[in-house]
Amino acid sequence: MNDITMKLCADELILNALKEDITSEDISTNSVMREYKKGEVELICKQDGVIAGLDVFKRVFELLDGNTECIFYHKDGDTVKNGEKIGLVRGDIRVLLSGERTALNYLQRMSGIATYTRSIVTLLEGSKTKLLDTRKTTPNMRVFEKYAVKVGGGCNHRYNLSDGILLKDNHIGAAGSVSKAIKMAKEYAPFVRKIEIEVENLDMLKEALEAGADIIMLDNMSVEDMREAVKLTCGKAETECSGNVTKENIARLIDIGVDYISSGALTHSAPILDLSLKNLHAV
Repeated sequence: MNDITMKLCADELILNALKEDITSEDISTNSVMREYKKGEVELICKQDGVIAGLDVFKRVFELLDGNTECIFYHKDGDTVKNGEKIGLVRGDIRVLLSGERTALNYLQRMSGIATYTRSIVTLLEGSKTKLLDTRKTTPNMRVFEKYAVKVGGGCNHRYNLSDGILLKDNHIGAAGSVSKAIKMAKEYAPFVRKIEIEVENLDMLKEALEAGADIIMLDNMSVEDMREAVKLTCGKAETECSGNVTKENIARLIDIGVDYISSGALTHSAPILDLSLKNLHAV
């Protein structure tokens, strides 16, 4: 996550997270640290995984005090081990204490997503299928969570509702049919936009192909029907498999031949990576 992205997309969100944690003052810190004293604290990994969000972690402390220094021994995407020292934070001890939980919340959450994503991407190695995330993200955390998916080796689906056309079951219901929904989308959308539509059976698939959909999402279909859907599509559209996909059940989907598999679990069910700030001392 570069400086431009941070300033345009992340700073306001990080500041809001800090305001949530510090409404007026950090009374615990102010009670034991009445004035400036320089110190440092170590960032320790307590679980094997993939690290993601180091720039966000650093930015928390920088927004509290621009003089805070973060030194990292790893970069986003690196594999880290239990007990390993990932880096250290140096600056005003009051800032280190007040920013600790918010900074760790971001880093643990993002690293957990990257770790879970990497574990599924590894299962897909050797196939043509790419792993996608979804919009099933934590409110006000999407920019961070989708970045973490990319760090873990996954790919981003549309970022938000303005980013792409995806006609789901209720859109089809509102339009009246698969073909009507696609026709209306083609009339409304700029020609540079691809049109993706969700189908639940082979009849809907055939209707979507005839109407000229660019991408067809095979939603909660049986493995046998998805195999047949890929054959029927035969390159006329890209295919995406979706529906309660997790690390535990993705193996059954690997050799179906779809272009993409999307999984909401990447962002809504990934456990955090256990990290800690330890050994705070004056310097």
